Amino acid sequence: MQRTQTDGADYFHKVVDCQWACPAHTPVPEYIRLIAAGRYADAYMVNWKSNVFPGILGRTCDRPCEPACRRGRVEDEPVAICRLKRVAADNKGELNGRLPTPVSTTNGKRIALIGAGPASLTVARDLASLGYELTLFDGEAKSGGMIRSQIPRFRLPEEVIDEEVGYVTRLGMELRLGERIDSLKALLAQGYDAVFVGSGAPRGRDLDLPGRREAAANIHIGIDWLSNVSFGHIEKIGQRVIVLGGGNTAMDCCRTSRRLGGTDVKVIVRSGFEEMKASPWEKEDAMHEDIPILNFLTPKAFTHDNGRLTGVVFEKVRAEYDAKGRRRLVPAGEPDQHFECDDVLVAVGQENAFPWIERDIGLEFGEWDMPKVDPVTMGSSLPNVFFGGDAAFGPKNIIWAVAHGHEAAISIDRYCQGLDASQRPAPGVTLASQKMGIHEWSYDNDISNDERFRVPLRDKAQALKDVRLEVELGFDKGLGYKEAQRCLNCDVQTVFAEPLCIECDACVDICPMDCITFTDNGPEDELRERLKAPALNLDQDLYVSWPLKTGRVMVKDEDVCLHCGLCAERCPTGAWDMQRFTLEMTHAGSSCPSR
Repeated sequence: MQRTQTDGADYFHKVVDCQWACPAHTPVPEYIRLIAAGRYADAYMVNWKSNVFPGILGRTCDRPCEPACRRGRVEDEPVAICRLKRVAADNKGELNGRLPTPVSTTNGKRIALIGAGPASLTVARDLASLGYELTLFDGEAKSGGMIRSQIPRFRLPEEVIDEEVGYVTRLGMELRLGERIDSLKALLAQGYDAVFVGSGAPRGRDLDLPGRREAAANIHIGIDWLSNVSFGHIEKIGQRVIVLGGGNTAMDCCRTSRRLGGTDVKVIVRSGFEEMKASPWEKEDAMHEDIPILNFLTPKAFTHDNGRLTGVVFEKVRAEYDAKGRRRLVPAGEPDQHFECDDVLVAVGQENAFPWIERDIGLEFGEWDMPKVDPVTMGSSLPNVFFGGDAAFGPKNIIWAVAHGHEAAISIDRYCQGLDASQRPAPGVTLASQKMGIHEWSYDNDISNDERFRVPLRDKAQALKDVRLEVELGFDKGLGYKEAQRCLNCDVQTVFAEPLCIECDACVDICPMDCITFTDNGPEDELRERLKAPALNLDQDLYVSWPLKTGRVMVKDEDVCLHCGLCAERCPTGAWDMQRFTLEMTHAGSSCPSR
């Protein structure tokens, strides 16, 4: 193998698995250390810079960082990264002028933002301080998009939305709320220098089954129903409720139903339990509230009596796999099952709706009637029109919308400066030694086997009485500190200096994970097999040195290293050092070469 090139942005970034997995590349270990130090406002601002909505995401994020967490490789559960974000938000206190304020002069460029959801708000946050004249359109009376309309208040209190959306809207922009865009052609004719489309995926999929029209009064589209609950238009539901679908929206629907009068609420899914799209913790929360989840049942018909819904007929199915492992659901051969109910909530997916985008303006559409969007620049076939969030690639989650917003803001800035949006500014990288003495480091490297702490919940009987009463109480400062201590600080890298190594193998002897090997070089597949502990995760790179004096190379398996620093403490020559890796993601702004 060739010597590992560690001087670029990606090598050590990929070792910080949580940050690598986060679409917005939030520096997770950094803000967790700040929480452990009681510096909550500092931790909040680290989050705010990258993910814009720490208090919102600390309650609702889909947590792509947590499955990647290094702690999950040595214990059953990862660090509660998401809920620690909430600890920073809940305890930040006054931010005392840390947030930017509206600029006094503009740069003369006008940008229209369609939809006031997380993608558009991120674009607005990044461009406002650069002097762009921003106009934010949304059909609803309040900004926030799906954050406000589709996430139940018992998961996300409205005051948290108001606070964090307000941090953005107060930066100086024209809010055209209650004003729906019905024609992109007409908007472009108003002379905006660029347009960003962050309109979400506003249409829930329906089921065209027998009885759908006859029983329509009690069959509701899940996302529309949740929006009506959020805005106070719906306050009750029947006692017997069936929720169709296995995603997070279905979990929100069933839990909301329990709070609006549903005493017999079921989630019925055509897939198996493990294949459901809902996050594991969302399913756990539903079952904690006494909501059964029934699997491998496909709806066939809605039953009704004189226009009144009486139930749903289901066919039992089973999974069948072909030679390539592809699954299909086939009838199980059992009798159909009929479940009685008063209301049905259909939560079987969302789709985009672009009737307001004319097809003769040069904007190309592709599969599923979706606009063709560049996944790097977020640009469309019209050079001044950009997309982000669910409007770009279909339904995902808030953190992806934020990531899209950051990239689109860079593109809009470069486009307005007459530069090529495909040329992306490189992120900044620093490595700084954490050495404070021969055996001391500036970070806590004590490794302990601590199980994940559970987030306290409100008493179930009390929680189910009020659809606006937050059910998760969050970590207090004490529990937040204990959970923060589980972080393995994987942004503090083990950095090896070949000229200082005397090949004494002391680091090999002391490594608790057997992840360091001094051996003859060879092809990667063969080398991985003969390390002290075979390196089986091909997605994680090996750290390979230059040839040493004996001709051997040092090989470290980054996958299992705990970043404990014992190798650096034990090394008699200082060939190993613990150096903190900092990735400075480039957003639209002063670090961008366009300025």
